[in-house]
Amino acid sequence: MIWHSATGGSEAMVLAAYGAAQSECEVRMIAAASAGADDLLSADGYLFVCPENLASMSGMMKDFFDRTYYPVLGKIEGRPYASMICAGSDGEGAARQIARIATGWRLKPVADPLIICTHAQTPEQILAPKVITDTDLTRCQEVGAMLGAGLAMGIF
Repeated sequence: MIWHSATGGSEAMVLAAYGAAQSECEVRMIAAASAGADDLLSADGYLFVCPENLASMSGMMKDFFDRTYYPVLGKIEGRPYASMICAGSDGEGAARQIARIATGWRLKPVADPLIICTHAQTPEQILAPKVITDTDLTRCQEVGAMLGAGLAMGIF
């Protein structure tokens, strides 16, 4: 699981998914700033989690993809992936960006992007720490459990 969070929303989401996936298979959770090509090469599948900022994935997540795209190109084809986005209003821009990169890598999507909307619209709300509802954390757990179980059973 590769993730980035500035205000805690994406972090809460990835922690929920991580906890659920751990009961299914071996899982690593790596901050985007620390993740590299070797992390992608050593994994059987991926969960990408980040906030949407200004209709795009967060800059740190973009940096991760910029640093790792070419070093793994042609080496991870067919592996499963899913994505989760913490958004203030929409999230579709970040989801599309991740999907385009995953398509370039020839990854296999195993779930629709999960977009959790916080409805943060003012500068104060956008910069404030995010609280993800229990209902939405359950949705994140479901993605983690599904990805973990699919990898453990060899269906992806």
